[in-house]
Amino acid sequence: MALTPARTMPGVLELLPLDQIAFQRMLDVIRRNYERFGFLPVETPVIEYSDVLLTKTGGETERQVYFVQSTGALEQGEKPELALRFDLTVPLARYVAEHEHDLSFPFRRYQMQRVYRGERAQRGRFREFYQCDIDVIGKDSLSVRYDAELPAVIYSVFRELNIGAFTIQLNNRKLMRGFFESLGVTDGEQQTLVLREVDKLDKRGADYVRDTLTGEQFGLSAGVAQKILDFVQVRSSSLQDAFDKLDALGPGPESMEQGRAELKEVLGLIRDFGVPETHYVLNLSIARGLDYYTGTVYETTLNDHPQIGSICSGGRYENLASQYTKSKLPGVGISIGLTRLYWQLRDAGLIATGQSTVDVLVTQMDAAQMPAYLALANELRSAGIATEVVLEGGKLGKQFKYADRAGIRFVIVLGEDEIAKGVVTVKDLRREDQFEVSRAELIKSLRVELAQAEVGR
Repeated sequence: MALTPARTMPGVLELLPLDQIAFQRMLDVIRRNYERFGFLPVETPVIEYSDVLLTKTGGETERQVYFVQSTGALEQGEKPELALRFDLTVPLARYVAEHEHDLSFPFRRYQMQRVYRGERAQRGRFREFYQCDIDVIGKDSLSVRYDAELPAVIYSVFRELNIGAFTIQLNNRKLMRGFFESLGVTDGEQQTLVLREVDKLDKRGADYVRDTLTGEQFGLSAGVAQKILDFVQVRSSSLQDAFDKLDALGPGPESMEQGRAELKEVLGLIRDFGVPETHYVLNLSIARGLDYYTGTVYETTLNDHPQIGSICSGGRYENLASQYTKSKLPGVGISIGLTRLYWQLRDAGLIATGQSTVDVLVTQMDAAQMPAYLALANELRSAGIATEVVLEGGKLGKQFKYADRAGIRFVIVLGEDEIAKGVVTVKDLRREDQFEVSRAELIKSLRVELAQAEVGR
């Protein structure tokens, strides 16, 4: 029988163990910081009813859905009623609508799970990937103060991830729509299309956006297009500069004034949340492509690696679950696409391979002494030291080579001489040295070594 080739489909990230450890540690940092700010964990099924997922949310994701069908349904020619989730926001909307009467509002949730999209196979694009989301959902209303809290979470996460200098960029969709209205662009659908175009400014450049706005699809005059370009190229260098530039926009319709007031309040509160002014700016080109954002919007970028693009984005929406409930549920949220971020950081050389989660390998010198090896390993594990025991024996050099290849730093040798003297030999493979320590002092000594190793990471 011919062997089936072992292969994975394009668009998935499958890692070797030490790389998986590095990825897992990023997940741990994000989770720890989400919980530090009082967010509660939620998980939803990877499979949802198709009619629940395929409600109008805007963007292109709904055209990339993977439908799910059992073999029995296939045999009967039935249409698929189930689909894999393409993001975590639509399942959150369904979750809140379904459990509304059991939740406490404002509902603060974090969710870190895989999602699935039928992306075209290309470098850096994934069909299966982790999203790490947080949202605050209100009942009937939600203070704009929560819009200022999320940048504090972003700052906390990326400071601990330690992947380089970063900047959180903010804007407000009400401000943008109001400004467009002041220029005569009053149709809501046309405003949405213009928003999507100006969101491409940093990627495509001013000439592309100008040509698009004055082209056949939009038909804006050159003067109006230039005013829009001047508006979306506004950037701030400090908090006071942001206030000054918002004031310099001049008066406008009610929605513009409301957006300006919200943005000022949010920008000021971010500082009060403890985020340094050096880490957040006003950027009036940030629009976000999804239609459901209604107020504050965010994008975060690495200062020294702008080609990576946004590493965390999100914003305010007026009514999360309008498709599923008559209750008004406004909210604000952010998302980190961790799989793509990890891949880009590794590709740019900003993330190294992880270190083994196994602290110690207990070698086997004599199979007759296996009870002693296992007893030693039990002592270490009880003390919180992750320990593996060599169970099949072999030459000591081969056991050392195994430990080195597996990334295990400390190797313990317990031979006849050590047993007779009541000591063990500890070999540090990274520093290429070894020392002898009594059994009574072993745990204390290893804890010191491991603590120093942790500091050196």
